[in-house]
Parts: sequence; C-alpha cells; structure tokens
Amino acid sequence: MYAGAGGDARGPSRSTRILRRKRLAVDVRRAGRAPCDTVESMSGFSNWTLDPTPPSAPPAAALPAADDAFGKPKRSWLRRKLGAAGAAIAALVAKLKALLLVLPKIKLLATAATAIVSVAAYSLIWGWAFAAGFVVLIFVHEMGHVIALRREGIKASPPMFIPFMGAVIAARSLGDNALAEARVGLAGPLLGSAAAGGVALAGALAHSPFLEALGYVGMLINLFNMLPVVPLDGGRAMAAMTPWMWFLGFGALVVLDFLAPNPVLLIITLLAGYELWRRWEQRRAPTAAQTAYYRVSPRARLAVGLVYVGLIVLLAVGMHAIYLHRAIP
Repeated sequence: MYAGAGGDARGPSRSTRILRRKRLAVDVRRAGRAPCDTVESMSGFSNWTLDPTPPSAPPAAALPAADDAFGKPKRSWLRRKLGAAGAAIAALVAKLKALLLVLPKIKLLATAATAIVSVAAYSLIWGWAFAAGFVVLIFVHEMGHVIALRREGIKASPPMFIPFMGAVIAARSLGDNALAEARVGLAGPLLGSAAAGGVALAGALAHSPFLEALGYVGMLINLFNMLPVVPLDGGRAMAAMTPWMWFLGFGALVVLDFLAPNPVLLIITLLAGYELWRRWEQRRAPTAAQTAYYRVSPRARLAVGLVYVGLIVLLAVGMHAIYLHRAIP
C-alpha cells in the first residue's frame, strides 16, 4: 500500500509502474554481465528464481515384445521340434565318428580274444606253450592271405580264430579272376610253411624237441591245406590250373573221413562238397563273366602248378627230416 500526496489510498501511478519496469529491465541486463551482482539485485523479488528448468526426459525407447521373463521371443512348436531333432542327429553323428575311430581297435581286440580262446582249446591237448606257438603259426598263415588280398586291391579283415578249425578272414572276393584267386590261396601256405620251417630249423640247431615238434605240426597243417578242393587253399590253386581236380581232392577227404574219422574233418568235407557242387553247377551253364573268370594263360597255369607241386614236395621233405614220434594219451 502506498499513501500519495493527495491523501487517498490508491495504488502506484502509471508512471511509477513504468519506472519500476525500466529498473527491472536494467537489472536483468546487468545480470547477464555480472551474475554475482544480479543475484544481489534480484534478491528482493520473491517471484525470481535461479533454478534452471529441468530438461524434459527423452521418451522411453519401445522395447520389443517378449514372450518370456528374459525378453527372448518364444519359438514356434515346429522350430523347437526341428531343433531337438537336429541336436539328436548331431550327437548321433559324433558317436558314429567315434565308433569309426575305434572300430579297427575293436577288430584287433576280436582277433586277440579269439586267439586266446583257441590257445585255451588247444592247450587241452598240447599244453599252453605248444598251443600258443601253434596259434602263432596259424596267424602267420592267415596273414599270407591278407597280404595277398591287399596286393590285389581287396580289403580283408584281420584273422578270426575258430578252435580246432584254424582261422578265417573276411573279404568281398578273392580276386577278379581265377589266377588272382590262386595267388591268394597259395600265399597262406607259402608264408605259413616258411614260418613252420623256420621254427623246425631253429629246433634242429638248438636241439629242441619242442620247437621241432611245433614246426612239424605247422608244416602238417599247411600240407593239409594243399588238398585240391575248395575251400582249402589247394582248391584255390586248382581254380587256375584244372578245376576237375576238385573231384580228386574231395575224394581224398572222403577217404580220410573213413581212415581217421573226427568231427572237424567231417565239417571240412561237408563244406567242400557244397562248394564243389555250387561251382560245378556254374561251370555247366557258364555266363560270359564266369568264362572270363576261369580264363588263364598257359604260362600262368604252369607257374601256379610249379608253385603248388613244389610246395607240397618241400613240406613232405621237411616233415620227413624232422619227424618225431609222439603218443598223445
């Protein structure tokens, strides 16, 4: 309230208000040049503030809609099933790769396991030491077949031993023709006879009846395999020479069955009879492929015959030189 000269209680005059506004404007301009003075000059105005206007907060960014608590979109049922199937297939492939890596080791373990079983079986007749040596000689014989097959470009399995029957190897074929079959068949007795002869020679030099007997039995087994009938090794050689010799070999087996009957020899005779019948039926109505299979040049036929007959002679001479009489109770 301001009391003028006239004594009436009216508000400030218009000129007074203009003067105040000018002073306020001057104070504002001074505040721009001297902030400290401006604070003192504007401290009298109750409606003046130095607090800056708070900046407006930026709008919140729109978050993607989430189907779970972690903000990850939920996959469809089909995608979940396909993902689970893919993971299962990947795990299966990994296991198959691991199996392929250990497969050769499994085959070797199978060979070792069957060899141990054979040693145990033969030990019932000869004792452990002789049985172990005999199985080693069989292994060398079979490895001759394996080496020959691989030289023909055919993959062969390691030998699998069968007690009282020897051992077998698995292969998709014995070669592309009868000559290759003869090479594979003769490779076993050649390597096996060399090993048995080496053992016998070592026994003679060391005056060891044990080694001489082991070598003798090894040569006997290789000689038996030279019978000209399939599935024996001599029958493989006859495929390239004169297949009709299969009948002669089969007759020899039948005679042996009567002279020295035993179950093992009977099983071999039955297998030989079946193989002889099967092959001769094929030769009675040959196809072009079968005719080509048994086509062997005279020179190759002669070479196979010389190896066959020569090996039989060497085995017979070696067995006669180291013959030892032993009675098995």
